[in-house]
Amino acid sequence: PNDFEVGNRHNLERVKVINPDGTMNELCDEFKGMDRFECRKSLVKWLQDNDLLIKVEEMVHSVGHSERTDVMIEPYLSKQWFVKMRPLADRVLEIQKDKNKKVNFVPTRYEKTMNHWMEITYDWCISRQLWWGHQIPAWYKDDEIYVGVDAPEGEDWVQDADVLDTWFSSALWPFATLGWPEDTKLLKRYYPNNVLVTGYDIIPFWVNRMTFQGLEFMGERPFKDCLIHGLIRDKMGRKMSKSLGNGVDPMDVIERYGADALRFFLTTNTASGMDLRYDEDKVKATWNFINKLWNASRYVLMNIEDIEVTELKDLTDADKWILTKLNKTIKVVTKSMEKYDFNIVGNTLYDFIWTQVCDKYIELSKFNMNNTTKNVLLIVLTSILKMLHPFMPYVTEEIYGMLPGEKAESIMISEYPLYNKKQIFEDSEQKIDKTLEFITMVRNKKAELGIGSDYNVILSIDDLELKNLVIKSLKLDGKEITSNEVPDSYTKELVKLADLSLSFIFDNSKNEEELISNLKREQEKLISSIARREKLLSNE
Repeated sequence: PNDFEVGNRHNLERVKVINPDGTMNELCDEFKGMDRFECRKSLVKWLQDNDLLIKVEEMVHSVGHSERTDVMIEPYLSKQWFVKMRPLADRVLEIQKDKNKKVNFVPTRYEKTMNHWMEITYDWCISRQLWWGHQIPAWYKDDEIYVGVDAPEGEDWVQDADVLDTWFSSALWPFATLGWPEDTKLLKRYYPNNVLVTGYDIIPFWVNRMTFQGLEFMGERPFKDCLIHGLIRDKMGRKMSKSLGNGVDPMDVIERYGADALRFFLTTNTASGMDLRYDEDKVKATWNFINKLWNASRYVLMNIEDIEVTELKDLTDADKWILTKLNKTIKVVTKSMEKYDFNIVGNTLYDFIWTQVCDKYIELSKFNMNNTTKNVLLIVLTSILKMLHPFMPYVTEEIYGMLPGEKAESIMISEYPLYNKKQIFEDSEQKIDKTLEFITMVRNKKAELGIGSDYNVILSIDDLELKNLVIKSLKLDGKEITSNEVPDSYTKELVKLADLSLSFIFDNSKNEEELISNLKREQEKLISSIARREKLLSNE
């Protein structure tokens, strides 16, 4: 290719010395008829015999080979069909200046790639010598050439044996798949498309070509947005290749972890436009997340079998808390989906489902499983499934089909969750957040002091609902006493957060005996572990 460009720059005559069968032609004088490889050897000898050869040096460089036959490919001048690119490219560059007509790239930096290739473009050779593809619509008869949609009339016309470049054919996709050139309902409804999702490595080959073909044949951009994703690399950041042996068969991953786990990992583990490092541990973590969702769904389904689906009324603070968290999640997810920030969507849903729903609200719901709470559980689970569905289509469809009450035939055609400002209860959210933090503080203090099962507490919580949550969560039934009931010899330890307080009352002498016993057991384990490691280090 470089030799060809040099020749063009210096207006050199294009001389063809090789025949299609790889032999030398009549311009080669004494080498005429020789096979190309034999000719090379003979030519070197001729140079030596005529004292024209300075030296022979071994060099390593890249030489193209046929994928099917593994035979070296020779540059060969022949007649090919080209697309005149300058007018088409200029039209693309022009619409990219208009914010209402342009193709919007996400991330925006990739628009520079499109513009750069359109600025430096050259005429595009679309002839390909392949078995499969759209055969070039050109016919030949003696010195005549006919180009058209339909074959020419008359006999002895021969159609060009070449096919269109694959990128030419695939660039027709946005409209050819919708019935074009007929003015179909599908074409009217879906052209231009909303968004194209593709990799940054084929922007010049596919995105640009779809854009100028869409402008040429349809008069407008083929899609409003172009979402660019990166390449999938191995855990070390290397490109996957046969030579490195670091490729991953997705079917093997699906067999082991399921399609949903792989899909969620691929779509949510990196920002748009960035390369993704494949990490099986993260796929496994997603699989665990799906199991968590499945088990939480089973809990909800078992507890709402007798539900009466009604409007929400008489909500507890815990119910208001989860509804507030849900609607704030819906707001973030919706906004992020519109911006194609799928990594933010994934992190937001993961945290909400695992931390807020599974670890907290499900536990809180056990203390007050009335019909209102059952309706809240149903609303939360249904919303979760719908938000997760684009990333986990199979498990969400399966669980959605088990939900009671009226619903769409498939989750795919159900209404997406909408942010409901009326279900934002800031006061209740703050109260429950504070109570949950207080419960964690109490548990940590109990562990820190090494308090066993023999203890009492003094509680000071005015809000009866919050007090009940603390008692149920910490399993304090029967342990609450008043300050007048505390023996003089007992130890008193206070835990306080704002207007919530709890004092542990316990016999420290019993506690110390239990603590000493536990420490001795821990000491024995550590001594044994040290001895084992010293033995390994000494190679005994």
